[in-house]
Formats: sequence, C-alpha cells, structure tokens
Amino acid sequence: MKIAILDDYQDCVRHLDCFRLLDGHEVKVFNNSARGLVQLAIRLAPFEALVLIRERTALSRALLQKLPNLKLISQTGKVSGHVDVAAATARGIAIAEGAGDPTAPAELTWALIMAAMRRLPQYMANLKSGQWQTASLLPELNTPGFALSGRTLGIWGYGRIGRLVAGYGRAFGMRVLVWGSENSRAAAAQDGCEAAASRAQLFAEADVLSLHLRLGDATRGIVGADELARMKPLALLVNTARAELIAPGALDAALRAGRPGFAALDVFETEPLPADSPLLRYSNVLATPHIGYVEKDSYERYFDAAFRNVLAYAEGRPQNLLNPEAISPR
Repeated sequence: MKIAILDDYQDCVRHLDCFRLLDGHEVKVFNNSARGLVQLAIRLAPFEALVLIRERTALSRALLQKLPNLKLISQTGKVSGHVDVAAATARGIAIAEGAGDPTAPAELTWALIMAAMRRLPQYMANLKSGQWQTASLLPELNTPGFALSGRTLGIWGYGRIGRLVAGYGRAFGMRVLVWGSENSRAAAAQDGCEAAASRAQLFAEADVLSLHLRLGDATRGIVGADELARMKPLALLVNTARAELIAPGALDAALRAGRPGFAALDVFETEPLPADSPLLRYSNVLATPHIGYVEKDSYERYFDAAFRNVLAYAEGRPQNLLNPEAISPR
C-alpha cells in the first residue's frame, strides 16, 4: 500500500523498532503540517492509507472528498472528533483505531505538578542569568514553592490516567479528592480516595486540580469562569487532557483575576501553539508542547498497533474498525 504518516514533528517514527513492520510498503513520513484544505488535499491525494498521530491533523468532510485513493485511516489511539467519521464511512474509507497506554501522560502530569509547585522552571531560568534562589524578579512572585504532602489533589475524571495520578498523589501524602460520574466517584472511594460531594467542593478545596476528562459534547467548555473563580489564589490548575474542556477565554481571565494563581498546561486550542499566545506571557503558567504521549515506549505501543491495523487491512482482514459498515457490501 501507499502509506503516509502525518505530522511526525521530531522525525522519530522511522527510528522506532515497529517501523520495520511496514517493510515492503511505500511509506512517506511528513515531518511538518500542511495548512489549509488545498495544501492538505494535494499532499495526501496519492495515498491509500493515512497513519495519524493523535489529533494533529483534522480530516474534514471537505478534505476527505478530495482524497480519491484513500481506503484506510489508521489512528494512533482513539478517534476523538478530528475525523469526520460519517463522511469517511459514506466514501467507503475504513477507520482503524489503535491502542495506547496511560503511563506517559500520567507521568507527565505529575512532572508538571511537581515542577509548577516548586517553581522549578523559574528558578532554573533565573539561575542561568545569575540570580540565586530567585523565583521571580517581581517581589510579589518571588515566593518559595510548596511541598505536596498534606495538600489536596483534586481530580476531575477517574479513568485510566486519573487513577494513576491519584495513586501518585496518595504516595506523596496528599489528600485526593475526586469528582466525576457516580461510577467514577465510587471507584475512587474504593481505591482509598475521597469522593467530592460536589463540583464546587472540588474547585474550592483543591490545592492542585488536574483535569482528566474525555472531550465530547457534554464536556466541551465544562470548566467555566464560575468554577475557576472558586479556586484558591495559590492553587494550581493542571490540564493535560484537552484544552477545549475549559471554556474559551475563561482561563486567561481567571489567571488575570488571580484565581487560580498558577496553571500547568500541555494542551491548547490551537496546536502548534503560536509564539504570541497570551498563555506564554504569564510567568505563573508552565506550558509544554502537547508531549503527554510523546515518549519512546508510548510511541512504540501506539505505532505498533496502528501499523498492524494497516497490515491487516492490506492483507484483506481488516481489524479494530470504528466503522465496519464502510467496507460492508452495499
């Protein structure tokens, strides 16, 4: 098959052990993103299969209609709103979903929490400019960081990643307060965490609040100005899930108002994040470029599954299809 792998920003996919699975196929790896419908259509028109790295490229109905050779979309992990499934199905394009692992994003979440709470990026940057034990040149921000033990870790969403982060919090001696569905709260309580009585309690009592919700119609913009205004002035909001969980503009306004006092973010509404983004101007915001899943072992798992789905399709035995009706006899 003629296969394209999209948006490999670091040119690392062809160096993975699992890349050898595609030997014998014609493979093109793109290391930069094409912008605009026409550019994407020209780039992708020759290919029979596309391997997507998470949600880095959106495949809209308009784009899919311009890809006459496309037979298969192989997703690393799960499809999450960036592919028009109905349009693909109507055009007979199969979508194969892969598998992932919560370890890398959970560990990054914890790394962000520790770095932000102890002000590590600020101390490190100022040390390089000759400032000893200086978190900020602004007196009001030149304060020591905080230990985690004895503080409250709030978690909204107790899935695979949320559960791991909760375990890290308990290991560090934190009180872990969980909000989510009734089943999530019951599972959290069974694991030794505390189920919040309300969303308001979660935001008001958390010293660190980490979001671990799936993005969907019900959760888009679910964190708004009212929730953020309940947070403590020294609280940290962490989002390694989806930027769209927070209502547009709400976090920017909340940071300017001083509640929460800090944020650690790995996800953004526009990616790659523009250099002039307001979020990058805040000294109390720790930002990473959506690297929660960008880790060697994680990539091996994601791409091994995605490549095996391509091979299965090429061999006439498609598997793990999100839309099997796309290839059913009509």
